Amino acid sequence: MVKRTSKKKGSKKKVSKERKFSFRRVFRSISEKIRKARSKRYNPHKSFRRSYREDYKRELEVPGIMYHIFATFRIIFKNWKLFLPFLVIIVILNVIFVGVMSESNYTEFKDVLDETSLKIAGGDIGNVAKAGLLLISTVTTGGLSGDSSEAATVFMVIIFLTVWLVTIFLLRHRLAGHKVKLRDGLYNAMTPLISTLIVFVVAIIQCIPIFILIIVSSAAIQTEFLATPFYALVFFIFAVAMILLSGYLLSSSLIALIAVSAPGMYPFRALQTASDLMMGRRVKFIIRLISLFFTLVIVWVIVMLPLILFDLWMKTFAWTEGIPFIPVCLTIMTGFTMIYLTAYLYLYYRWMLDA
Repeated sequence: MVKRTSKKKGSKKKVSKERKFSFRRVFRSISEKIRKARSKRYNPHKSFRRSYREDYKRELEVPGIMYHIFATFRIIFKNWKLFLPFLVIIVILNVIFVGVMSESNYTEFKDVLDETSLKIAGGDIGNVAKAGLLLISTVTTGGLSGDSSEAATVFMVIIFLTVWLVTIFLLRHRLAGHKVKLRDGLYNAMTPLISTLIVFVVAIIQCIPIFILIIVSSAAIQTEFLATPFYALVFFIFAVAMILLSGYLLSSSLIALIAVSAPGMYPFRALQTASDLMMGRRVKFIIRLISLFFTLVIVWVIVMLPLILFDLWMKTFAWTEGIPFIPVCLTIMTGFTMIYLTAYLYLYYRWMLDA
């Protein structure tokens, strides 16, 4: 009986040693895989070590901002046979699933502006200033869409992701010299929709600091927290920190939305690739985004102001009342803005890969 118990004890010790050995071997193999994966990524910053500018400064030889702006217009207008029918489809989908701004709401904007001009300037506001104020009021008050329900918001997100993927698919094949039709883009470009949606959700999560800033700012305005200069300074520092944090995170997520559209690319792999690609280049990318914003503002002013002036003249005739001319033009401009935004960012992404 004693010998049997000794054998059992010895076997238990051997099993425990084998388990420990297997656990160490598995742990070492996993750690080696993690190290190999990290070694493939570009990470100039080391923990608890000072990072010098020479280590993380990465040159980026890409065309200038003005060339970038006009190159985007050029590639869209050069392939107008693809993008014009696509724009018509976008407008139809927007009208069916999201809706357009009703003519009654636009008329209310115009009536309120007329009453304000009578009270302030005695009705001496010119038509150009009136058209500019109408454009600003319709855009800033959310007048680009007719329905503000949750279902309309979901459809708007789906339409935006569809425009994003189809535009990237068409541009990728056009820049590669392939002959592609709009039908090919509509049928084949939606394959990475789920992966793109995951990256889009990550980008929404990265916007949480901005959402917190909006909530805090509304509460500060209601409670007159900003009346004290010291508290106003503290709030300004807080606002800058939140904006910088979201801007730092979103700069790589926008590139990841393009990278994830590649065949066989997984969402989190796209986020890692975009983060490595943007390392040391975020400031230049943010400058491109600012130039994109001002470009779109100028385009909207150049296109919409004459149309609003024409609508003001047209509404002097009684039979033209009720025609939703401006709401339809706003929907068309919204679709063109989505196409231009996607093409602008995709061109920059291609230049970054080639640099």
